[in-house]
Amino acid sequence: MQFNSKLMNELSDIISPSGREKNVREYIEKQIKDYVDEIKVDALGNLIARKKGTGKKIMFSAHMDQIGLLINDVDEKGFIKFSAVGGLSPHKLLDQRVIFDNGTQGVVCLEKIDDYGKMKISDLYLDIMALTKEEAEKHVNIGDMCVVKTNYYENDGFVMCNALDDRIGCYVLIEALRAGIESNNDLYFVFSVQEEVGCRGAKTAGYAINPDLCIALDVTATGDTLSGIKMAVKLNNGAAIKLRDNSIVVSEEVKNLMTNLAKENNIKYQYEVLDFGGTDSGAVHTVREGVPSGVISIPSRNIHSGNEIVSKFDVNECVKLTIACSK
Repeated sequence: MQFNSKLMNELSDIISPSGREKNVREYIEKQIKDYVDEIKVDALGNLIARKKGTGKKIMFSAHMDQIGLLINDVDEKGFIKFSAVGGLSPHKLLDQRVIFDNGTQGVVCLEKIDDYGKMKISDLYLDIMALTKEEAEKHVNIGDMCVVKTNYYENDGFVMCNALDDRIGCYVLIEALRAGIESNNDLYFVFSVQEEVGCRGAKTAGYAINPDLCIALDVTATGDTLSGIKMAVKLNNGAAIKLRDNSIVVSEEVKNLMTNLAKENNIKYQYEVLDFGGTDSGAVHTVREGVPSGVISIPSRNIHSGNEIVSKFDVNECVKLTIACSK
């Protein structure tokens, strides 16, 4: 399976932070409309595509949104204060370039601080190269949102770019659909909104669909860096089958189902035990009377930075496992 660099590059470059997913939703709809039987956008903004079948109702979910900055003040000198939308580290933000939907760019700055270890988002500001409030407000206003801007890069085995959380999950679902899934099951492919601020889109989509099984596609951390967290997941070691995170403890039945499918289809896999975070499955598995749920996780380094890294091999194995789970 060849990695689709063009698709991943285009997905990562789209500006669509939580609550502002229109740009990426319209792009994804164009990519998948010829591969599904029906497609709709719900009231919250989720893109829900269906391949009709008479078997079990299976929901796949990957979130479209990315972390971003929400403008909350423009001062008299044209400097801009902001709030975080999603889990942003001030240390990772400092000195990063950002971009707004209208093309305006700026840089995240910090004036003198006594203790950098105590730096907070509220200590930072944006410089968009304006000298007055009036000049700045020609380009940026309170309520506007921006995201970190970086350049897409890849080599033979890996990809480094912005918004892999969770455009890589969207990539996996798009490529699975394009592979021509053949299944008797009733398949729903949800590209959800507002995951980064509480898995809100997946919750409403899961309630509406009421699936027999939900599988989320999202990134996970790795334990293979020099001073990283202690966990078994490694980059380039295959698709990660989640066992737990802070939002879900995956049932033995779902774990065994996914494991057996990986074995039967010669898919390299590893188990993920994550001591933080959550995914769309965490929100879906408690709706209505409860939904058996699992997660296909894509190992990723530098999560919630502008330069996240994934392995092309891992991504391709995740596509294969998604297709296997659909049957």
